[in-house]
Amino acid sequence: MAGELHMTPGLSDTLTILGAAGIVIPAFARFRISPIIGFILVGILAGPFGLGQYVERYPWLDAITITDPPSIAPFAEFGIILLLFAIGLELSFRRLVKMRREVFGIGAAELLLGAMLIGGGLLVMGNSLSAAMVLGLALAMSSTALVIPIAGTTSPAGKAAFSMLLFEDLALVPLLFLFASLGGRADPDGLLTVVWQGALVIAVMLVAGRLVLPPLFAQAARTKSPELFLAVSLLTVIVASLATSGVGLSPILGALVAGILIAETEYHSEVEVVTAPLRGLALGVFLITVGMSLD
Repeated sequence: MAGELHMTPGLSDTLTILGAAGIVIPAFARFRISPIIGFILVGILAGPFGLGQYVERYPWLDAITITDPPSIAPFAEFGIILLLFAIGLELSFRRLVKMRREVFGIGAAELLLGAMLIGGGLLVMGNSLSAAMVLGLALAMSSTALVIPIAGTTSPAGKAAFSMLLFEDLALVPLLFLFASLGGRADPDGLLTVVWQGALVIAVMLVAGRLVLPPLFAQAARTKSPELFLAVSLLTVIVASLATSGVGLSPILGALVAGILIAETEYHSEVEVVTAPLRGLALGVFLITVGMSLD
């Protein structure tokens, strides 16, 4: 029929997420509860293991459930990237140098001791040594997107948590190589290739960032256009994430480096303000996907 509006699954899921954000953020803020819990609960309720399993029986539930979870996965990954970008905006190279003992001391101790405790328990339960090692290391890893919004990065607990998470991000590539080695599928030259290419890419990012970003953001500031400022910020974090992921490193490492580079400029406060709404929404999408995965 002419003029009839057909709502596609993608549009329906988008409206569900936006509606959830409009309800969760102010409601949980009123009771001084982290909206993280609210977004995860929305994911459980609106996901395929919640109300989504009753859509065929009650078609009207289609309007308030997420019917195509894979379609929102890229937005969830973008939320994690923006979160690490925001963390980088709060850092500087001087602060990172001061944190080196925490990162390689507390961070390494947390990962290794946690893996030993979990792996020891798995050995007692009858698992093989290789299985206990792999599962112990995997289960000792933490979720940056869940921990940082709760702990922050300024309090003593937040600083310690960030040090642990940063070490885990740096250890991810060697751990993946270790897992492949235990499975007999590792390329001995693969890790060395990732290391030298990753070091080269980060070095280029550091040099280019110091030369290009200050005049680029200065030009954006002269236009007095928040949209242009946001576009330049997103372009920076996307290019940095693509560069690190292209050589086998985590894209969130590139986002972190991009944030640190912008933190060294005089425009970091403006970037933090213009990216905050998008960052909060994208992180909410990620948390909803966490809830949707729970059966």
